[in-house]
Amino acid sequence: MEKRTDRPDQPLNERRQYYDAENRPVGRDNRGEGRRENRGDRDNAKPRYQQRPAADRSIDMLFGLRPILEALHAGRTLDKIFLLRGTKNSVTQEINELARERTIPISLVPIEKLNDLTRKNHQGAVAFVSPIDYAPLDSILAGLFEEGKTPLLLILDRITDVRNFGSIARNAECMGANAIVVPSRGAAQINGDALKTSAGALNLIPVCRESNLKDTITFLQQSGVQIVACTEKADVSLEAESVDLTGPVAVLMGSEEDGISPEYLKLADYKVRIPMAGQISSLNVSVASGIMLFEVLRQRLRKA
Repeated sequence: MEKRTDRPDQPLNERRQYYDAENRPVGRDNRGEGRRENRGDRDNAKPRYQQRPAADRSIDMLFGLRPILEALHAGRTLDKIFLLRGTKNSVTQEINELARERTIPISLVPIEKLNDLTRKNHQGAVAFVSPIDYAPLDSILAGLFEEGKTPLLLILDRITDVRNFGSIARNAECMGANAIVVPSRGAAQINGDALKTSAGALNLIPVCRESNLKDTITFLQQSGVQIVACTEKADVSLEAESVDLTGPVAVLMGSEEDGISPEYLKLADYKVRIPMAGQISSLNVSVASGIMLFEVLRQRLRKA
């Protein structure tokens, strides 16, 4: 039986010879040069980072009761305020009053929620600063009528996905909508992702934040604006053109999960559905809003 010690000794310094693409001998340290040259374009197209790029910090945050109160007094537009549950003093009371006047939602949360939002010393209060200024709906509507324009509004009920909201804003601006109406609670947060997805539309089209959509719908109807709800449960199909969309119109869109709230659906003047030819019976809300707004624009252009 052969023993390991009987095997011929292998030279310790023996190295394998490598050759390049032209069959020329190359050193061990240079053997990868040919491969690197062949994939040069690939390397340039995909830059390598030593670490991941920093996260998008396009939305500002405020920490502490006093800074938030001062921001409210200064008229800064806050998207939402989080207060530590159980905190009651004169400052929190004043914050609640000012926030209520400006339809800024406040959430009373446990300390764990605040710690998840930021690692900084928040002192029981965190607020998000909105990158846009919300507009008053009554002023916009009055201005449109004074200028002799026909209002086209878009009401969004519980659209919470940020990118969907950005896409909807882009559709609305492109189709000539005059404003987007959202509830103060249960709406998507307008942040950097929303601004980016909207392709800048959120800097052009006014967004109105209303504390009670039911009262808002009633106000619009009393102002001569008809409410047209887009729902798959409607009997009237959009292509039938049985609804005249050339007058003052507010298109009502609901969330993909639950659709339009029943209480708002009852208030609508008309209910229409988008015709479907495929097996899937629903559309993404941003796509559906684009179709609805295009139909309004199409009817108005044809009439003009």
